[in-house]
Amino acid sequence: MDETHEERWLTWAKELQFLAQAGLTYTKDPFDAERFQRIRDIAAEMVAAGSGLPLEAVKGLFCNEVGFQTPKIDTRAALFDEAGRILLVHENDGRWSLPGGWCDALQSVARNAVKEVREEAGLDCEVERLVALHDWNRRNARASAWNVLKVILLCRPLGGAFRANIETTGIGWFTADALPPLAVEKNTPEQIALCFAAHADPNWRPPID
Repeated sequence: MDETHEERWLTWAKELQFLAQAGLTYTKDPFDAERFQRIRDIAAEMVAAGSGLPLEAVKGLFCNEVGFQTPKIDTRAALFDEAGRILLVHENDGRWSLPGGWCDALQSVARNAVKEVREEAGLDCEVERLVALHDWNRRNARASAWNVLKVILLCRPLGGAFRANIETTGIGWFTADALPPLAVEKNTPEQIALCFAAHADPNWRPPID
């Protein structure tokens, strides 16, 4: 997804935050540390001005990490039934998505995908292969204040049933030509189409950003 003119300020702010955090991590000079901290504050001020959020809230979300900054990982699981329909979960806002979410600190990518399917859809599954490894900010509709790697995995359902939870209100199985309204920041129609293609092709070669 090409960056719009309006999104460039967020890219600049993210790069400033990255450079400032790296400097704070590695510098031995207290005067340089003050300069890097000021750069980090400027990045937070840019995000606050551009988003309308309070500055302290931005600092808590955008400038809360220590050490060398690395991308976050979002896992998404693609499950198909015997009729070739894909599983989607019904979000609290009324839209639909592949089950998934942030990768927990103590989980591998595969284990996290299995956990998210169990929590959001009530189903057990096992991971079969990679569908795609995408850069969220290139592929998805809503720009993120973080750099996010989206890992989409083809999984085989093993059974189970939906259980009430705080994240989703139900599940459904859908054909490629009858998809419901999607939470496009989590999965776009193009990403769902990749899932169908990977399911149909045992020799699938996943696109990697």
